[in-house]
This record gives sequence, C-alpha cells and structure tokens, in this order.
Amino acid sequence: MLGALPGCLYVSHPQAIARAEYKPAQLDVATRAGLTVPATLITNDPVEAEAFCAEQPSIYKPLHAGAYDIGGEPAGIWAAPVGPGEIDGAVAGSAHLFQARVPKVADVRVVVAGDQVFSARITAPPGVVDWRAEYQSLAYEPVTCPDGIHEALARFLADFGLRFGAFDFAVTADDAWWFLECNPNGQWAWLQAAAGLPITNAIADLLANGASHHD
Repeated sequence: MLGALPGCLYVSHPQAIARAEYKPAQLDVATRAGLTVPATLITNDPVEAEAFCAEQPSIYKPLHAGAYDIGGEPAGIWAAPVGPGEIDGAVAGSAHLFQARVPKVADVRVVVAGDQVFSARITAPPGVVDWRAEYQSLAYEPVTCPDGIHEALARFLADFGLRFGAFDFAVTADDAWWFLECNPNGQWAWLQAAAGLPITNAIADLLANGASHHD
C-alpha cells in the first residue's frame, strides 16, 4: 500500500530502500560513485573463500541481516575476523560475504538527510572489529566529512533514489575513509545525543521543504 500511494512525500520510497539494502548493489554503486571499497568476495565455494582469506587478514559479515532469535532473544551477526583454517564445507550451503580487513584506527558514521551531512568519529576499545558489539564502551566526536566523500555520497544516494542514508566507514591512520556499507533506513537518534549533531532538525527540514515526491 505504501509503495503504491501516488504523489506522496517519501524519505525514502520503500522500494528504493529495499533495493539499496542489497549489499552487492551497494558495493557496486559505492565503487562507481568514487568511494574506496575493501576487496570483497561473495561466494558459496569453500575453496574460493579459503584462498581469499589466506591472501590477507579478512572478515566475515552477513550478506543479508535477517532477524533471528537465540533462546527466544533477538540476536545479530557482527562482522568478525575469519582465517582460512575456519573455512569448511558449510560455506557451500549459501552465499557468504568475505572482505579484506581494513587496518582502521576508528570508524565514522555519516548520516545524510537531503543535502545535509553529519559525521561522527566512533572510537571503540582496541581489537573491536564491529563497534555495534560494544555500544557501552564507545567514544564519539563530531568530524567534518571530506568534500570528496560528501560528493560521492550524493552520487550514491542519487543512484538509489534515496533522500536519507546512514553510512559506515573505517578510517585508517593516514585518514583514508573506506566504505563499509549504507543503511538506507538507519537509526540516528542515539548519534545525535552522543555527538551533538542536529539530525532531527535536518530531517524536519527535509520533510518540510526538500524531499522528492514519488510519481
């Protein structure tokens, strides 16, 4: 019903969000938009997966973050290191996403609402690969999104027909920003409070003045 309503204001249209949640498409669009993307392998071939993980430090991450329970409690799969010795025949059961591990010193979450961009540097305890697993131990600092990244994000959103996106980057010691993924319908309220970013105002501005109508 929501996707069929004519002349409505969407942030963003449900079909655009669904398309943008597909990670292989994200990686392709991010590369074409000019973002730096870690080497990535999507496969169900254990031999390919083992060879990839032997070439460089690697991580495993869900190809699709479907909801599931463990013992009746909601659970999730965090990005985690994986070595060639951990690959076995179970990989053949479905497609998996393996990625070169970025030697990061911090993460950055970038929230784009219309033409407004907000960035926060996220510092986790040493050795933490996926900061979402350590919410209680994170430090936040507002930072400026580099012009080149800003422009690439605009191209990324335009390609998918989005007006909002929550982007995750890994940042290395030389201040290189590596694209990890985009949540086209990502949470942002906690980041506003933690880093002092006026994201609510930007979304209100977008809803009032700047969102695109869907024909």
